[in-house]
Amino acid sequence: MRTAGRQDAAALLDLSRPFVRSGALRERPVSLYATHAADFLVTEALDGTLEGCVGLRVHSSGPGAGCAAAGVLYNFCVAGHRQGSGVGAGLMRAALARARALSLGALFTATTGGGGLFLRYGFAPTTARLAPPSWAESLDPRRNARILARIL
Repeated sequence: MRTAGRQDAAALLDLSRPFVRSGALRERPVSLYATHAADFLVTEALDGTLEGCVGLRVHSSGPGAGCAAAGVLYNFCVAGHRQGSGVGAGLMRAALARARALSLGALFTATTGGGGLFLRYGFAPTTARLAPPSWAESLDPRRNARILARIL
């Protein structure tokens, strides 16, 4: 497990491509992966091939006084041949540890799938009203994604 770097942008795009084709992820340009590489935790095979990734973006606190900053997990994916092997769980534990180290008050994500991994790690359905406004406004309503949150 490590933090991605700009040099991983093309590999992040390649890892994400099957999930974009299935509709599980939004398409993102390689430039976004390069610009925001430090958001990503990645796992890689011995040959250096990326096997999983998750982005964690920090959003400033909400409008209420004393609100802690919140994080958003995005572009969470595990290569098909590694699904069910614990790669996703490892990424989730690392993302939660990073969020705690950053003193975030909550984590949010949006999923078009069942969200089983998120639910097993304490996420619960919530509304866009409680999520960071800039992120919630960026969600495409046509994707019909469920918003999940976990208080840290």
